[in-house]
Amino acid sequence: MERSALPVRKIVVAGVLSAIAILLGVTRLGFIPVPTPAADATIMHVPAIIGGVLEGPLVGAIIGTIFGIFSFIQGTIPAFKDPLVAILPRILIGITTYLAYRALRRVSVPAVLVLSGFLLGCLAVFVYEVGKISLPGAFLAAGSGLGIIAAFAFLASRGQSVTFALTIAAIVGTLTNTIGVLGMGVLRGYWAAGVAWTVGVTQGIPEAIVAAIITVAVVTTWKSAETGIGRRQAQM
Repeated sequence: MERSALPVRKIVVAGVLSAIAILLGVTRLGFIPVPTPAADATIMHVPAIIGGVLEGPLVGAIIGTIFGIFSFIQGTIPAFKDPLVAILPRILIGITTYLAYRALRRVSVPAVLVLSGFLLGCLAVFVYEVGKISLPGAFLAAGSGLGIIAAFAFLASRGQSVTFALTIAAIVGTLTNTIGVLGMGVLRGYWAAGVAWTVGVTQGIPEAIVAAIITVAVVTTWKSAETGIGRRQAQM
């Protein structure tokens, strides 16, 4: 009986998170206004990230596939009517997220410092690109980005490596979506490399930050709830 419970759980989680991804798209709640050329940052890929962390790469890939199919069906431009652009990169979101989380759950302090430096470099590029469009937006991005990176690095250095692992995993999953879609679009000839770079920097980094915040909040709450339920069942 216990062996059959796990697959059922995976199916339920995949179904619920896929439905949430679709709901975010239909209601437009999955799009957050940002001061960039793309105007909106999407969080529709976040359910695939959460699924990959909670239930592994298969569930993450299923949710990402459903997200990609929805994007393909709802696509209004030629690029998103191409399954290699709309679907294929989305399959990988949950897989890369899972691998990153698995690798970083017990990360050391030196590794935290290296990863924080990398994130600071990404933030610097993003602030530079946003500064070309809006100086106040650049200051806002710099302040919020520095605060978030510092907070998560502090938690990791204090032994909260799971929080740091969730943060990096969410960023990796987001960049998989952004780089995968834009890169495939360039290879397929839908847009120029320069356009892809600008959109990727100005949209991908805000999406990664938002995805990290949501993922940490949801997964830590989920795991805390499961721990509480497990303790109550043990006491019974």
